[in-house]
Amino acid sequence: MTEPTPADQQPVTPTRRDRLRPLELVGFSGVLAVFAALVVLLVLRTSEGVPDFGKAGIVAGIVFIVSLLTVALIGLGTKPSDEDIEARKDLQSPDTDGWH
Repeated sequence: MTEPTPADQQPVTPTRRDRLRPLELVGFSGVLAVFAALVVLLVLRTSEGVPDFGKAGIVAGIVFIVSLLTVALIGLGTKPSDEDIEARKDLQSPDTDGWH
């Protein structure tokens, strides 16, 4: 079902920075979640005076998800690079031979 690519077209290989970008976002969200969990552990105590690990885990999960979504949406709002603009132009009007 897929069309063979022309021999003159180079395969797209992302740079190392582009490949590691998602890991940076997940790592940043993880750091924020750990920080929030530590704050909850230091502030909230049970009636016996023991740190409340259950609430710390819940807060860490919520902060992780919210920060990941926020960072991803901010990343989507940035201006696309010149290479991305050229790729979008190619997708909007592909060559007529071989395309259906």
